[in-house]
Amino acid sequence: FIYLLGFFGIDFVQSLVLRPSADVWATEDDEVESEVLLRNEDARHVPCGQALDRSIRSLQPPAPIVTAEKVFDEMPVTVMTEEDEEIIRSVVRGMTPSYSLESKLGDCKRAAAIRREALQRITGKSLSGLPLDGFDYESILGQCCEMPVGYVQIPVGIAGPLLLNGREYSVPMATTEGCLVASTNRGCKAIHLSGGATSVLLRDGMTRAPVVRFGTAKRAADLKLYLEDPENFETLACVFNRSSRFARLQSIKCAIAGKNLYLRFSCFTGDAMGMNMVSKGVQNVLDFLQTDFPDMDVIGISGNFCSDKKPAAVNWIEGRGKSVVCEAIINGDVVTKVLKTSVESLVELNMLKNLTGSAMAGALGGFNAHASNIVTAVYIATGQDPAQNVESSHCITMMEAVNGGKDLHVSVTMPSIEVGTVGGGTQLASQSACLNLLGVKGASKESPGANSILLATIVAGAVLAGELSLMSALAAGQLVKSHMKYNRSSKDVSKVSS
Repeated sequence: FIYLLGFFGIDFVQSLVLRPSADVWATEDDEVESEVLLRNEDARHVPCGQALDRSIRSLQPPAPIVTAEKVFDEMPVTVMTEEDEEIIRSVVRGMTPSYSLESKLGDCKRAAAIRREALQRITGKSLSGLPLDGFDYESILGQCCEMPVGYVQIPVGIAGPLLLNGREYSVPMATTEGCLVASTNRGCKAIHLSGGATSVLLRDGMTRAPVVRFGTAKRAADLKLYLEDPENFETLACVFNRSSRFARLQSIKCAIAGKNLYLRFSCFTGDAMGMNMVSKGVQNVLDFLQTDFPDMDVIGISGNFCSDKKPAAVNWIEGRGKSVVCEAIINGDVVTKVLKTSVESLVELNMLKNLTGSAMAGALGGFNAHASNIVTAVYIATGQDPAQNVESSHCITMMEAVNGGKDLHVSVTMPSIEVGTVGGGTQLASQSACLNLLGVKGASKESPGANSILLATIVAGAVLAGELSLMSALAAGQLVKSHMKYNRSSKDVSKVSS
């Protein structure tokens, strides 16, 4: 009785004492009080999240291998069976390939634990700080990550509510950069108090561009003319669309370099990000073309004219994935009271920094303050491909004084937001929860592609908030001060962890 009272009762009292204010937006006077509450929460002696974990434990028998997080003199102790020990020795000696453990054992968690222990013995390095328990290794088998030995924890913060197209969204952001969530949250506040933002989809089409080669430049030109002839498009579209019930070919644009031809296919991919879907459709078309162009040599299914995970002018101009523009008019009073600067200062700084400064640097799609920060944080939280942050962060931020100079019109134009709500990392538990928070989990049943489009517009809205806040901090000279306050901890992290 005393144990249960101590476990649940103290947490209940703490939840009453530490319950935050119902006010969505904390005032400046509330910041000191909030910091005191946060410090009190951090001072609890129970492990983080323990008091909140009241789930019913599984009654299934434990796996053959048990990794106990026992710590004696800060040295982790792993308890395992004799059979597991024999397998570990076999991996260390090179007799059993590490990559084959899942198929040989039929237990993904056990395979990860054995691989982890073998790795520690081979390298002589400890992985004690890398969590192993608490992750569903079955969910990543054959699709997300090979040869796992644990998982990395990245904190997820919430910015918002972001008022976008008349609806409110709490935006999950996975990041280890102090100030980022707080800054985006401030931008959301300014947008909300000014009536919200409006986001519009301009284009939706994922691309893939194979490179093929002929014996002569004339033959390469013959195929280029064939592919760009409108009379042939319907036939090619039918061949392409057979790859998926969602894939719909939109266009084929070609570029020729001597006797080499680059074919840039663009297609609608529903709620999937669509790289695999487009690649399958492209392969169907290439196989079809081989009949009329038997001398065509397919060098590669991707010839970098796509262009994926690399900065490229073709994406900046033509777009890739979702092309979105998002705008808001920020009231002059909000600029002064919330953003602590002036409309005139923001307009001048945007022109000299985001436009002129970026031009001086020879920027390609980088006419913004830090769009990549927000894109990457939202991508990691929602299970997108973080590497596609490269082109997805292409953004031009515009600011202009309106209504006689009293208010600020701000916009972000992003031509290459590459997102999906099905497939890849979106199906993992944590990422799926973040998608569910935004109301875009899985495929849209009413309108294919609607969820991924909504996610793209939310990304653009969050970028708008981030741009607005950071530019205001720069204009007001607050950047260094805020980072020194929130981005530099005086805690001894190793002691906190242990």
